[in-house]
Amino acid sequence: MGLFGNKNKDGGMLNVIRCDEPEYLIWKWRPAGQDVGDSKRENSIRWGSSLRVKDGEVAVFVYKQKDGTMQDFIEGPFDETIKTANFPVLSGIVGAAFGGGTPFQAEVYFINMAGVNQIRFGVPFFDVFDPRQMDVGVPVAVRGAFTFKITDYRAFIKLHRLVNFDMEEFKNQVKSGITKYVKGVVTNIPSNNQIPVVQLERSILQVNDVVYGYVKPRMTDEFGVTVSSMDIDAIEIDKTSEGYKALKEITADITSQTIKAQSAINLQNMQDMQQINAENMEETLRLNREEHQRAQEYQTKSANFGVFQTEKMAEVGIAGANALGQMGANGAMNMDMGGGSSLNPAAMMTGMAMGGAIGSNMAGMMNNMMGGINATPNMGMNQMNGMNGMQSGMMPPPPPPSNEVKFSIAVNGQTLGPYGMNELSAMAAQGQINSATKVWRAGMQGWADAGTVAELQSIFAQVPPPPPAP
Repeated sequence: MGLFGNKNKDGGMLNVIRCDEPEYLIWKWRPAGQDVGDSKRENSIRWGSSLRVKDGEVAVFVYKQKDGTMQDFIEGPFDETIKTANFPVLSGIVGAAFGGGTPFQAEVYFINMAGVNQIRFGVPFFDVFDPRQMDVGVPVAVRGAFTFKITDYRAFIKLHRLVNFDMEEFKNQVKSGITKYVKGVVTNIPSNNQIPVVQLERSILQVNDVVYGYVKPRMTDEFGVTVSSMDIDAIEIDKTSEGYKALKEITADITSQTIKAQSAINLQNMQDMQQINAENMEETLRLNREEHQRAQEYQTKSANFGVFQTEKMAEVGIAGANALGQMGANGAMNMDMGGGSSLNPAAMMTGMAMGGAIGSNMAGMMNNMMGGINATPNMGMNQMNGMNGMQSGMMPPPPPPSNEVKFSIAVNGQTLGPYGMNELSAMAAQGQINSATKVWRAGMQGWADAGTVAELQSIFAQVPPPPPAP
């Protein structure tokens, strides 16, 4: 639309070149009263006319010369008088003949860079093949809309003729391209994106993203427009077709077999886990029982340590007596006393030493059992006399004096004793205690190493050192 201004010196009317169309993509300006193809005057622009370009618009001046077509691009916002200073191409083609106001020939097009255009499309039924059954085609239709705008007007002009630009024709071209792209993408989605044909309707969002990613760059390259969004409204499958029925039956069979196989696997896994858990539980209980038995055994041994020690010492005494008896039976080191009798001095001395040691040890153990372990107090006098008689018959130790100093010893966290000096001496000789054994007696402030107690130092001096290496 043109607006009249003041007359120039030649009496012609000056133009205000602008676009007042509310919705457009490409719009050509003509002087007032001029129609398309009316005359060359529809492209005549008088010197001194003004140009107004709104923000988001681009005005394109097209000059047709003998050596080709040249263009001036004026981006909005712009509101100035047309001069050679702000029209670089015009300054080169307008000579002195135009300087006096004679109209120059130029086509003026306005391109809407801010407008957003939407085109709806519909792709009629076409066959889509599932990769699991390539010989069964299922009819599918797609409907939707996409929006676009021009972001690179120079690229757009290179792809389209601005002269007599028809928006409806352009939309039909774009719609045809969209139909081609959508059909090509959806046809290959089942194989490229592993979406079964019968599930295309449920996968409409995923299908929309795939189509948009494919369409956007191609619309820019082919039509010079930028697709800002793609919205597929519906994917329709012809469920009355023979292809759909056949594919549905195949899919149902596969799904049923898959569910059965998965159920069998899940059941087997559950049974295996139950068996493993049962075996683990049984093994855990067995280990707990064994550990409990060992703990009870250690507790019993610790509680009856004195009895256990007495048994071992008795075994040592019996073994020593047997050894002496064997030596006597063999007549080792016998001395002929005349009259057929003989004397074994070594056996006699060894027997006396062994008897004394064993007697001392047994007496100490019995005292320990009666005092430290609290032997049964209801034992009758006959039993005590019998035990004393047995003891005095086997190895009669002298009874310890009532004023003898006795020491208690610490073994494995338990207190044993108290023991007299003879008992401690025998235990030291047998290696049952040493100078590092903790001892205590009445009057001491606490436990001390046996080797640091003056009364006990003499018994460790009598213990022979370890034998020399062979």
